[in-house]
Amino acid sequence: MKKWISLQAELGNFHRRESVYVFSLKMSFLAVILSLLMLAALIPALRLLGLLPLPLTDAIRYGVLLSWLLGGVVSGALALLSGSAIHDLSLSRAEFERLSRTDALSGLLNRRAFTEALDGVEENASLVIFDLDRFKAINDQHGHASGDAVIVAISRMLADIFDGKNLVARLGGEEFAVIVCGGSVEDRLARIEEVKALVAESVIPIDSGEVRITISAGIADIWPGRKKEAVYGAADKALYLAKALGRNRIVHESERLQPAWQRQVEDTDAPDHKGLVSNGEGPRHGYGV
Repeated sequence: MKKWISLQAELGNFHRRESVYVFSLKMSFLAVILSLLMLAALIPALRLLGLLPLPLTDAIRYGVLLSWLLGGVVSGALALLSGSAIHDLSLSRAEFERLSRTDALSGLLNRRAFTEALDGVEENASLVIFDLDRFKAINDQHGHASGDAVIVAISRMLADIFDGKNLVARLGGEEFAVIVCGGSVEDRLARIEEVKALVAESVIPIDSGEVRITISAGIADIWPGRKKEAVYGAADKALYLAKALGRNRIVHESERLQPAWQRQVEDTDAPDHKGLVSNGEGPRHGYGV
C-alpha cells in the first residue's frame, strides 16, 4: 500500500483535486472488499467452533453492514485526509521544481533548465548567446535596482519575440541564451537581427529616468550528431568576436575574421574579454561590460 501511494504521488496523479476523491473512493471499496473476504473466512470458522453468537443469515447481514460502515466510511475518510496531504505535497514539489528551473529575476529558464533543454535539440535550430553591452556601467551609474529593471525589460522582449517552441533563458548576470527553432538559418538570423534592432531602439524606464542599451550575440547551428559542448563553444566564440568588433553586433559561427576585422580585434583593448578562452578548453564568460 505504501509503495502504491508513493507511486501515485511520483506519477503526479495527485496534482488535481479530483484525483484525491477518486483515490478515496478506491480505498473505500478496497477496504470493503477486504472486510468481506475476512468475514467470508471468519464466519464459517466461528460456526464450526460453535462460537457464532447469531444465526448465520443475521451474522452475514450484520457483517456486510459493518463492512460498509466501518471499512468503507472510515477508510474513505482516512484516505481523503491522506490524499489531501499528498495533493498539497505534490503541488509543493511541482512548485519547487518549477522554481529550481526558473531565474527568479527574469522569470526565464535558468542555466540548469536551459542546458537540459539544449541536450534534447537535435536539428533545425540555432543557439544564440546574447550579452548586454556595457551593462556594468548602468549598475555603476544608476544602481543595481536600475540594472535589474533593464534585465527584466530585456527578458520580456526576448520572451515576446521568441515564443512558442523556442526556448529563452537567462544564463546569469547580463547573459541570455535562446534556442531558435524552425525555418532556415537565414530566417533565424533575421529574427535575431530584429532583436538587436529592437533593443537598440528601446528606451527602458528606471527609477532615475530612462536608459538605452545595446546587445551583442553569437550564433551557432545545431545539427544531428553535433555535440552540444561544441555548439555552445562556437556560439561563445562568435559572441567574443561580436564584442571585439565594437558591440551591438550579431556574429554567426560561419563568419571568419576578415583582414580588417583581424586588425581591429588585435588592436582592441578589451579587458572585459580576458576571462574567455578559445583554445578548446571550453568557454569561461567574463564579458562584463
